[in-house]
Amino acid sequence: MVLREIQHIFQSELKDIYGREEIDALFFRLTEAYYNISRLTLALQPELTLSREEEQLLFEALSGLKKYRPIQQILGKACFYGLEFLVDEHVLIPRPETEELVDWICSDHKKEKGKGQTLLDIGTGSGCIAVSLARNLPYAKVFALDVSEKALAVAGENAKRHNAEIEFIHQDILKTDTLVEFNPDIIVSNPPYVRNLEKKEIKNNVLSHEPHLALFVEDGAPLIFYRKIAQLAKESLKAGGALYFEINQHLGKDMVEMMRSKSFKNIELRKDISGNDRMIKGGR
Repeated sequence: MVLREIQHIFQSELKDIYGREEIDALFFRLTEAYYNISRLTLALQPELTLSREEEQLLFEALSGLKKYRPIQQILGKACFYGLEFLVDEHVLIPRPETEELVDWICSDHKKEKGKGQTLLDIGTGSGCIAVSLARNLPYAKVFALDVSEKALAVAGENAKRHNAEIEFIHQDILKTDTLVEFNPDIIVSNPPYVRNLEKKEIKNNVLSHEPHLALFVEDGAPLIFYRKIAQLAKESLKAGGALYFEINQHLGKDMVEMMRSKSFKNIELRKDISGNDRMIKGGR
């Protein structure tokens, strides 16, 4: 079939879900990944055709997109902080906002080369934070925890792909009594923070295909993970250490108050590139 005809089918089948430009962006992302065919290539070769076997990949992807399956899951990979990560239905797809958190940590600690910092990532998911930090802070000893064994399997594969030395641990942070054994200089976490009342704001591709375990908290206890991690960090961080969180944009003031109540110093609340309260840091 002529590739341009398949593009028209994508436009027709997906018009009730995505805008025209977004459909084309998805289409060309697939053609580049599957066949190394770019938008420019098709413009220069409008009669380009695919074999029946080749076109099957696109139609399978189209079926997934009609079911709101994220393009990253269809391709099995996502880009984050200059690296490519494997993703599946057991892990959250890395977000640009989380890149900003990683960049903050790197900016704060790159100057500390040779100090042998210990870094702990709580709720590692795909491992995007831990792997990115391990690559950019090569003198750090990195540990990463998650309650999901399937997520840890994905994170382990990502660490191997990028030659990142990370010790992964299967552990439920809400049932953890201490983190003293890690003796961390840095703790970072992007825990579940979306309240059930906010589900109406979440797109179907996230609600239907990303792990709710990593996304949602009960409306009555939106800071349950933050309070637990902050308490553990208060007891285990080395003097001069730092705790970093990605947070719910609606709960910035609550987070500042909570971290003050745990005696953290030099608390800094930062906005993301969209102007939302998205990350916070506290020192010991």
